[in-house]
Formats: sequence, C-alpha cells, structure tokens
Amino acid sequence: MRGMRQVQGYRWKYYALLMSLSVGSLLTGASALAYQEVPVTDGGTITGKVTLGGAKPVPRGFNLVTFPDPVYCGRISNGHGFRLLKEFTVAEGRGVKEVLVMLTGIQRGKPFDLPVTRIEARDCRFLPYVTVVRSVGKVEVVNMDPVMHDIQAYETSELGPRVLFNVPLPMNPHHPKTAGTDSEYHKHIPGESKTQDMSMTKGRRVFVMQCGFHAYMESFGYAVDNPYYALTDQSGQFTIPDVPPGTYKLVVWHPQERALVEQEVTVKAKGLVAVNFEVQAHQGARAGMEVVENPHFGLGMLGGKEIKPTLELQQP
Repeated sequence: MRGMRQVQGYRWKYYALLMSLSVGSLLTGASALAYQEVPVTDGGTITGKVTLGGAKPVPRGFNLVTFPDPVYCGRISNGHGFRLLKEFTVAEGRGVKEVLVMLTGIQRGKPFDLPVTRIEARDCRFLPYVTVVRSVGKVEVVNMDPVMHDIQAYETSELGPRVLFNVPLPMNPHHPKTAGTDSEYHKHIPGESKTQDMSMTKGRRVFVMQCGFHAYMESFGYAVDNPYYALTDQSGQFTIPDVPPGTYKLVVWHPQERALVEQEVTVKAKGLVAVNFEVQAHQGARAGMEVVENPHFGLGMLGGKEIKPTLELQQP
C-alpha cells in the first residue's frame, strides 16, 4: 500500500507540472465573450498534420501483479507481466494520433453542438485517450469489460486538481462469471452506462479520468468553447472546415506534450490554409513505474495462473 500511495503522489506531481507547461499560456488567450452561432456561407478550411519531434518517450510500465484482474487486463501486456501505457500513438512518417487542434478567439460561426462525451472502458483502457468536453456538460462512461472499474474524474491546471465525480463502474451482467479469469474472453458487450453531470471551474480546461483500481487506465479531455476544433487521425492529419474569414490563433494540445504549440493563421473566404505542427514529448521524471522485475511481486504470486498477451503483445 505504501508503494501505491507513492505512485499516486508521483502521478499528481507529474500532472501539476505537465499542465503548467502545456495549458497556462493558452488560458490567457481564451475568449472572454460567449460564442454566437451565425450562418457561415463563405467559410474556409484549415488542414494539416501534426508530427512528433525528437525521441518517442518510453511507455510507462505497471506490474500487473500489484493491481486487480491481472489475468484479464494482461491480455494486453508485454508478455512478462507488465502493462505498458503508451501516451503517444505515432504512425509511419511520425504523425501523431489524438492531438487536439483548435481555434481560439473566434466569436461567431457555425453551430456549436457538442454531443455528450462518451468514454469506454475497453480491454482495461479508457478510450479514447484524448477527447473534448464542454466546461458544463455530461460525460458518459460505459464498461465493456468483464471486470469492475472505478471512475475518478478531475479537472486540473497549474493550480492543481479538483474532483468532478467519483463513481464505481460495475461489471455488466452480460458477461459470464468466469470471464474475468478467462484470458481468452473477448466480447466487448456494453453494460449499463454511467452518465455524470460536471461543471468545470472558470478558467480550467483540462479533464482527467483514471481508474481507481487499474492505474494504467487514463483518459484526458479539453474543454472547448467553440466548434472549430479537430482531433488528428491515425496518420496525424486534421481538417477544420467552415471557418469564417479572419485571423485567428490555432493551438495544438496533447496532454503529454512538452510545451504549448500555437500559430497565427489567416483564413480567406472559401480558402484553404495548410498548417503543419510538430510536438515534443515531455522528458524527465514521469509518473508510474519502469519495467523492472521485482522479486517481491513476481508472477509466482498468481498461484500458477499465467498472464498471456492474447490480444496484444506490447512492445516498448
């Protein structure tokens, strides 16, 4: 338990540092006026690609023996009893998936109809890893796993975290009782969803969700205040259409990047603007544990059960 408390403490110190690097300056540029929906008939399009510069960080390692459900959650693992949390999904050509690209300072434009944010607990991961939220809105969480999870949701900034909600996510009744111990079980039957209301403190934008049982389960969101945003696809590409003519600040955000990335763009009527970005991964001390064998927490503690990566063999 002492080791677990230390890990949790390291995680929050890391998040506080991370958010002060990547969010603080963005808040100063946030719009002070409410967004207005108006018809856009001559809008332009912003497109581009986000790539990773520098070295790709080593995934964080978590010894599955020290957390519940090691056999089922070990279906995605490194084959030696460790679950790896890969914070950047990088394609060939170094394109980065799930980077948020957004316009700030835009006051008027197309309808802003952001649906309820949906996050799935799937294969002992919270998916998607990066999403968008409304500062006042709802978050729906669905358990697709035959094991129990615990939803811990926070808002955070350089000022520190504040709890938004904390509720259990029960194992859904559609799974057989043996599913949690059967490493071959893989049906992804959704259980009853948990929909939570939330209201973020003025000036805070970053949403963090973790599992209280499985420390390698994380999801991040950012509270947007206009519809002009996009999450990069598998290859790092993004497109933001129907932008009213004007000059704006285009901002790139990823929860694990080293520093805020932004660029001024001018959009002409029915024009096309191509903008590429490069993000740098945060280096230095990071939350979690390295993949280091510990004789006190070896696979022998499972009493003969095996942790097999039947779904995905993770590589560093």
